[in-house]
This record gives sequence, C-alpha cells and structure tokens, in this order.
Amino acid sequence: MTLKNAITDVRGVEVGHAQDEDALTGCTVILCRQGAVAGVDVRGSAPGTRETDLLDPVNLVDKVHAVVLTGGSAYGLDAASGVMRYLEEQDIGYDMGTVKVPIVPAAVLYDLGLGRADIRPDAAMGYRAAASASSAVPLDGNVGAGTGASVGKLRGMEFAMKAGIGTASMDIGELIIGAIVAVNAIGDVVDPTTGVKIAGLRSGTTLEWMKNNRADSAVQSNTTLGVIATNAKLTKAQATKVAQMAQDGLAQAIRPAHTMFDGDTIFTLATGEVDADTSLVGAFAAEVMAQAVVWAARMAKSAGGLPGLNQ
Repeated sequence: MTLKNAITDVRGVEVGHAQDEDALTGCTVILCRQGAVAGVDVRGSAPGTRETDLLDPVNLVDKVHAVVLTGGSAYGLDAASGVMRYLEEQDIGYDMGTVKVPIVPAAVLYDLGLGRADIRPDAAMGYRAAASASSAVPLDGNVGAGTGASVGKLRGMEFAMKAGIGTASMDIGELIIGAIVAVNAIGDVVDPTTGVKIAGLRSGTTLEWMKNNRADSAVQSNTTLGVIATNAKLTKAQATKVAQMAQDGLAQAIRPAHTMFDGDTIFTLATGEVDADTSLVGAFAAEVMAQAVVWAARMAKSAGGLPGLNQ
C-alpha cells in the first residue's frame, strides 16, 4: 500500500473540516463509521473536553464513532451535537435497543483572541464537517480546528505566528499509524530532526523569554489537540497508553508543551485489523505526531495579522 502521509491512510478513518474564515474559527471531525476502540490522554492544565470520562478503561463503552477537534473554547463543544445529529441520520451509534446513540468525544482549543470572539463553532458547523468527511487526504493549514490556531504567544499575540492543522502517517509492515493535530500552543514549533525553531515567538525563543520574564495574561489562549489512528488491535487501556506515548510527539516538536496555559489532549482510535505490540504503536505514534505538528506549522498561511510560513 502506498501511503498518502495522512491519517486517512488508516482504513475506515475519514476526516471532515468546516470553518468560518472571516471569524477565524472552525472544527475538524474524525469519523469511524464502524466504530473504533478509543483512548485519551489530557496532558495540559487548561483543557475543555466532552465524553473523555467515557474513555476510561473501567467504563462500559469501548468504541467511539467520531472525535471532534474544535475552536471556540468551551462554546465550541456545541459542534459535537451536530456530529451526533449527522451520525444519527446515518443510523450510526451505540445500540440501546430503542435508539442508537453516537459516541462523540470532543476537545476544544482557544482561538477567540484571533478573528471574532462572538462567532464560535456550533452544531451546524459540526454537522457540515461530519457531512464533508471522506477518506481523501485532508486539507491542512488554515482549515477546520486549525483556522484560528497560533503559536509563540508568551509575549502576547503581537509577537505570535499563525499555525494550523497537519497530518502524517507511516507504516511498519501491515501496521499503519496516522496522526492529525491542530497546533495552538503557547510555545514554539521546533523541527525535532534539526532542533531548529520553525514557528513561534517572533523574537528569540519562548524558552529564552521564560528565563527572564513573567508570562503575560494573554497567553491563556492555547491548547494543541490531536488524534492518533491505527489499524492495530488495541484494548481501551492499550489505546490510552498509546495516547499517553503520543504526547511525547508534542514534547518533541513544541517547546514548551503541556504548560498551565495549554489543554493539550490526544485521542487514539484503533480499528482492530492488525496484531501489534502496544509499545511499538506508542513509540511511533509519537514520531508521527511530531511530524504532523511540524507540517501544521509549515502549511499555515498568514491570517488575522499573524505571519504564517505558507504566506
């Protein structure tokens, strides 16, 4: 199989975006119409999430039908309701006998400091994103949850740069691991293969600034959100472990990551086609996530007064 370097290389995984380019906000839906075993790891200290408790390995439901990554801070969680409506129309969900309930975890990033704060992803936008989902290579950069994303905000937005959403994949024999990530970090994006900063604080680096200065209150507008998808056979506990290990990909490519001002959250979706060692999947999930972070920065176009690498 020739890979497209996208999360949709994992069979059964689809991606759809919807956005408001004037308001600079949007949402991204990762669909698994047949359901996928899921896990989650929340590593940042300012998260906004929905249905993540359900993914605890001790809880009943073991498969989800979609994951929503959205802008709009806590308001943006409304987008998941539109995804549920779309899936219900497709007769997709957890069978309760009298009704099928779509299982749709979601996580938000804060993009209200760019564009318009009074327009956020809602149920209608979530529905549009779900309805547009396909197995094609997803668009990247300033689309979906990456529409209002930015990086390098420790000194405020006037020193920040535009970021966006990116995807990547790799195979190890029959095993396929893909990632998609909306990069909206307080820190800088660094190419882990060279250690060179490629996007972020426009003057120096965030770590250098942190040594001698106090963080501005404006930095509370962050959070990087990602999804790992794999065709591996994983339990909920194993999927959770993979999500934990994939957070290392954020740490490789974002400096600093997982701060008090970030709500960094990664989901894992496992479609269950190939036997694979959990540690192997997790180790390379981190590698693929780091690649997706770099791609998200490289594909971001200038917007909202912030410069982007893709002009």
